[in-house]
Amino acid sequence: MSKNKLTPKTDNKDEKSLEENIKIDPNTNNEEVNVDENLDEDISIEQTVENQNKQINELKDQLLRSLAESENLRKRTIKEIADAKKYSHISFIRDLVSSVDNLQRALEAVPDDNSQLSEPIKNLVIGLEIVEKEILNTFEKHSLKQINPLGEKFDYNLHQAMFEVPTNEKDPGFVVEVSQKGYLLHDRLVRPAMVGISKKPEEETIEQKNKKN
Repeated sequence: MSKNKLTPKTDNKDEKSLEENIKIDPNTNNEEVNVDENLDEDISIEQTVENQNKQINELKDQLLRSLAESENLRKRTIKEIADAKKYSHISFIRDLVSSVDNLQRALEAVPDDNSQLSEPIKNLVIGLEIVEKEILNTFEKHSLKQINPLGEKFDYNLHQAMFEVPTNEKDPGFVVEVSQKGYLLHDRLVRPAMVGISKKPEEETIEQKNKKN
């Protein structure tokens, strides 16, 4: 009696299913790799765009700063040119007003009553007064203003106090004497006026009153 070898029977359906699984696995791995690569590419693009935007913003900021500096330089240059036109001759003016001071001192030395003066001297005085008037008019024409603050409140921006005068006729801090007139070119001080200012008289002490009595 011969024995037949028993061979395990495999269902065809199972084999096909197994083959399909085997075929699907490699494809599945490839798809995962492709997804990862796509993600990496997207991240790389986003980083590139972000870096480019950052560079653009930096360049824009540098450009704006450069434009602002250029505008400030332009305005500063315009102001310096305008100031040079207005104040470049201020040294000459300082020397000139000293000569005018001497002329005015000479006129102040002339007595009020000039009836006793000879005719040539009278004419000379009249001529000097006309010259003084023309000089002051020329000063005004070129925005050079004379500061003669007699009777005005003391202003440390325009006046220089040289001494104090005790008096009851004026409140303390008023100009009661002008030793030298000042000058103002446009809005810049050429020379302050030299003045004496009023102060309250000191009260007599009891000892001084007793001496008088």
